[in-house]
This record gives sequence, C-alpha cells and structure tokens, in this order.
Amino acid sequence: MSVDLHHHGDRDVAAGLVDLAVNVRLPAPPPWLADVVARSLADLGRYPDATAATEAVAARHGVPVEAVLPTAGGAEAFTLVARALDVRRPSVVHPQFTEPEAALRAAGHDVHRHVLDAADGFRLDPAAYRAGGRSRTGAGAADLVVVGNPTNPTGVLHPRADVLALRAPGRTLVVDEAFMDAVPGEAESVLGHGEDLDGVLVLRSLTKTWGLAGLRTGYVVGDPALVARLRAVQPPWSVSTPALAATVACTSDRASAEAEAAALAFRRDRAVLVAELDAAGFAVAGTPATPFVLVDTSPLGPASVREDLAARGFAVRRGETFPGLGPTWIRVAVRDVATSRAFVSALSELRSRRVA
Repeated sequence: MSVDLHHHGDRDVAAGLVDLAVNVRLPAPPPWLADVVARSLADLGRYPDATAATEAVAARHGVPVEAVLPTAGGAEAFTLVARALDVRRPSVVHPQFTEPEAALRAAGHDVHRHVLDAADGFRLDPAAYRAGGRSRTGAGAADLVVVGNPTNPTGVLHPRADVLALRAPGRTLVVDEAFMDAVPGEAESVLGHGEDLDGVLVLRSLTKTWGLAGLRTGYVVGDPALVARLRAVQPPWSVSTPALAATVACTSDRASAEAEAAALAFRRDRAVLVAELDAAGFAVAGTPATPFVLVDTSPLGPASVREDLAARGFAVRRGETFPGLGPTWIRVAVRDVATSRAFVSALSELRSRRVA
C-alpha cells in the first residue's frame, strides 16, 4: 500500500487544538538554552565551526572525535546515509519514522520494508535478518538496516542486544535514537556501553527534548570510516552557528541531568495516560518507553477518529502514513495528567455515541 512518507505530525495540527500530534517536549527552549542560542548570534558574521560541538558530543558518549558528525537535525543525517553509502539492498524496519525510507528512495534505492507485527507488540526479532534467512531481496540479504530505538511511532524500546544482533558482515546498521534521551538512563542505547561500533551509525536528535525543532540540530555517532563518508557528502556549513552552540549546551552535564529528570516525569505521566486508555477500553501498542503512545481505536470502527477528536479540541498524529499501520491507529503525545484525562474522556464520549 502506498503511503505518504513525507507526512509528519506538524501537518495534523491546527489552530485552537490541543497538540497531541507533535512529539516536541517544550514549546520553546528553556531560558538557559535560549540564552546560549541568543549569544551565538554575535558570531553570525563568521562561517560555522563545528569543532566545539564535535568535541562535546565525543566527550558525552566517550568516543573519538572521528566518530562524530553534527547534522542539521536527524533528517539531514538520513539524507547523508542515503547518499554516501554504496548499498544495494537497504531494509527499513517498520512501523517507524518514515524519513529514512523517503531519503533512500529519493537517492534512487529500492527499499525493502520489514514490517513488525502488532499482535507481537511490534517487537524486533533479529532472526529475520540473519544472512540467508530470507530471499535474496528480503531482510536476510540486506546490506543496510535502519531501525528506530525507541521506535517512533510504536514507542517500543528494543533490547540493545537485539538491535546489535542485526549486524552482519558487509552490512551497515543505522539506529535512530532520536528519542533515547527521553528514556530514563538511556536504557538500551547502543552508545555508552563500550560497544564496538564497527559497521554501526547511531543518529541522535536534540530537537525533541529541548524545544529546538525550528533550529534543526542533531548528530551521528558511529564507525569512523562510515562517519567520514557521511562527512564527505555533507554540504559545507550545513549546521548553523546557533545549532552548533545548542549542541554543545545540550550535551553538557547540566543538560543531561535535566533530560533525565524530564524522562522520569514522562514515565510517570505516560503511566497515567496508559492506565486511563486501558480503563476506557483502548489498547496501547506494546510497552511504550517514549513521550508518546500508539493507540488502537478500532473499537470505534474502521475509520480514523482524527476529525471527531479535532471537533472535540484535540490534534493527534494519524497512523495510516506509517507503513504497517492503518487509519484506526493514532499516535498521542504524553502531556500533563489533566490533558491526558481530558483526551481519554473525549475518546470515551466518541465510543458512547457510536455504540448508542
């Protein structure tokens, strides 16, 4: 089934609606971070220099600077991967963020989709990617595998061992960890455990946790040889001076402590949202570990409930533009407890009206 790979949650938001469609934690960066960005404006007359940001990320994750590449958000990183690496059989694990596949297709690649099963909680089975385990055009033959962890939109956090088990000789493993800093302790991250990163690229975004979606800042950490190939095709000065200053600030000890506190708060608020949905008869995909949950609204019928929810003041992320999902799935951002309860109340009202 054809889907719009370029559809993202911001297109599901409209004026006057409570925004549950976009996964950015803050409407604006915290004051201390906004000050850092503001001070960087004094340097706009000079071309950007990524040295300090590269060193800060390397120190944050305990890797050499050769293993780091700052990028203009995660989206640029996916484009660099698609353009820089000589791959013939790329495979993307779905449902997940659609930009990796979109970037690969834009670069002329024929992309294999490996779709996880809702009945199995959208859990990853590394056996599907064992060499020779599938047809020559299937998962087992892939020379590039892209997987999200924790995954957008399912919220599933795959065990680190399962993610790394996707590696194979001659294969590049790309792990999208855009939401890993929203997981307490960054549990199951490929980074920070002294792992060998040969053949591995880990992509991080700083936009979600820090309210920087409009600034576009992120980075890649991984195999230095692969990072060098990405760097070779990255346009000069593609990461702005303010974005580089924000990268330094967001990888500091202060930022790490603040992100951890936010992750713990998300876990508490998410537990309330999941419990409220369960009590109302709506299943949540898997065991979410993210600042959003994927909700099955099929008890309300086969059609999307987005318009009905919008009529009640709530914007949610549609599911049908994610390969492997359909219109009864919606992604819902975790907000404060009062907002979550009001949202579930709106869903319950829809159910009572449809049953009546």
